[in-house]
Amino acid sequence: MGTPMIDDVELKAVQHIRQEIDQGFVRQRIAGLQGTLHQKLGRCSHRVLLSGFLLPATATDDLRKLQDKAASGAEVTFSADITTALSVDKMVIESFTAEQQIGPAGQIAYALVLAESPPLPPPAEVSSFGGLADVGLGDLGIDGFDAGALGDVLGDIADQAGAVMDAVDTALAAVEQLQALASLGDLANVGNPVKPITDKVDELSELAPAVAGLARAVKDLTG
Repeated sequence: MGTPMIDDVELKAVQHIRQEIDQGFVRQRIAGLQGTLHQKLGRCSHRVLLSGFLLPATATDDLRKLQDKAASGAEVTFSADITTALSVDKMVIESFTAEQQIGPAGQIAYALVLAESPPLPPPAEVSSFGGLADVGLGDLGIDGFDAGALGDVLGDIADQAGAVMDAVDTALAAVEQLQALASLGDLANVGNPVKPITDKVDELSELAPAVAGLARAVKDLTG
């Protein structure tokens, strides 16, 4: 068995090493299912628990180094036979305990817990429609899905929605003019009080193709 090491500190007198894996399962009860569904949310960090003694010859220096590493919280490199099959690059000292016991002069007992410290994923890249065109929804089980075409359809819907909003604004303006006309006491002084309203109605009728285009875009999106 090789000597476990934390960076450059050799743990020559290790008495106990324990390695833990927690797959991060959450138990879900399903009505009518005999048993419990286990949903995996993601593996937790690998953890290694060690206990042993720091030998008198280097105990003082090794203790100082371990205390400094534990206090800083910086990542460390851990190597031991027990982690041979694990893909672990960096770990952190999650907890550290030292105890000076009665016995050989200068011998110090210790116990520590190491936890895997995985690298952060790359920053998310934002593109049209949230980057789905780059991901490829075929990998998500949606075969034959064309994210680029969906982005085009959504763009058409956005354009048509803008046209509909313009139509609403125009209609509101027409109503305001009608209310203004109704509030006039003497309509005889107005050359043609209905003319502004008929003009607005004509503008609304011109928007009919836009509304029809919106309906087609929605139909294309929903299939």
